[in-house]
Amino acid sequence: MPDDLSSLKDDMTAFIEGHGMRRFHGYVNEEVHSVMWDLGGNVDSWKDFVELAKTAGGSFLTMNEVILGKGDIEYLVERLSNSNYINDEDIDEARWLRAYVGKTGFVQLGWPYQGTMFLCEISTDWYDRYQRLLDLAEEYGGIMIDELNDDQDDER
Repeated sequence: MPDDLSSLKDDMTAFIEGHGMRRFHGYVNEEVHSVMWDLGGNVDSWKDFVELAKTAGGSFLTMNEVILGKGDIEYLVERLSNSNYINDEDIDEARWLRAYVGKTGFVQLGWPYQGTMFLCEISTDWYDRYQRLLDLAEEYGGIMIDELNDDQDDER
């Protein structure tokens, strides 16, 4: 798996459009009833996913990508540093992720069928680590100074 999924996303775009389908830029979250495509260890099986969507009568696919930004890392490091559960290794790992700023780490394709979203998600190892740290920061995070200031402003 490459560290940057930008070229994979470009290939997906060309493949989808080559099948005469449109792309709807949107993210399908876990609250939506969905079925996840199993890549089966083959990253290129997303092509089978697109072909299945076309065969099932789909005229479009949803498409979303995540490009890691500098602010994402700054937020994560700050959140981990201010959390009730401080682990220097996690903070160092978050800082290590700076090497991936500007890179695409996650791509999601989806298509609706009879009230269910069928999804295909591909992510890099570093994005999975980023997501784990983000979940950890939210789980153990304390109140951020900005959040406290916003709450005080709301009370006025």
